[in-house]
Amino acid sequence: MIKIAICDDEKYFVDTVEKMLKIYAEKNGKDFVIKKYTKPLQLMESLKEEFQIFFLDIEMPGFDGIYVGNELKKQNESVIIFIVTSYLEYLDAAMRFHVFRYLSKPIDKQRLFQNLDDALELYYSINQKIAVETKSGVTSVLTCDIVYVEAKGRKVIVHTSTADLDSTQTLQFWIDHLPQATFFQSHRSYIVNMAMVTSFDHELIYLCDGQFTAYLTRRKFTEFKKAYLMFMESKR
Repeated sequence: MIKIAICDDEKYFVDTVEKMLKIYAEKNGKDFVIKKYTKPLQLMESLKEEFQIFFLDIEMPGFDGIYVGNELKKQNESVIIFIVTSYLEYLDAAMRFHVFRYLSKPIDKQRLFQNLDDALELYYSINQKIAVETKSGVTSVLTCDIVYVEAKGRKVIVHTSTADLDSTQTLQFWIDHLPQATFFQSHRSYIVNMAMVTSFDHELIYLCDGQFTAYLTRRKFTEFKKAYLMFMESKR
């Protein structure tokens, strides 16, 4: 279930976006819970509810969309924010707090649907849980907490932000089951989480501010660079 909040001082627009979201959900078999707000203060007062996606107008009485978006990101950096407006001069300000997409009014339905595809792919890559099987049992981890997966001899080690887990699953299992939008096989023995990448060169990928390194084969450098730049663009 994905919870979505729409906030715009024009009720007609809020209703229009809700209608489009319902069409998308029915077409794609998604379970959306949609809440509508015509006053930003109402939205700010309801943030005890956990929304995953927001559609915000910029010019609203009281709190504008830039202020609301910044507050949302302070509370949860992983929320996905769509800024919807007719005023392109606000684009730079919106991008400073990493909105996911900037949509112009009137909204084109097909463009909205394409961007929702991307937003949900990102959401699932961040929030997906996966079971790591070890000789001593099974541990469930969020994929976003996995820094990299390493094949070392006959062992496969899942390096998370808090522990290293010796997985009985093969490296191929991890290639097949980790979200492709976030993870990249940089070497025959390494799969890296692009969200953890700090920098890279033609031989090494530096993760978590240099706390970890993974090999990057030269023949994959260009492909990795392209995938990483696309990933970073999707986070903007």
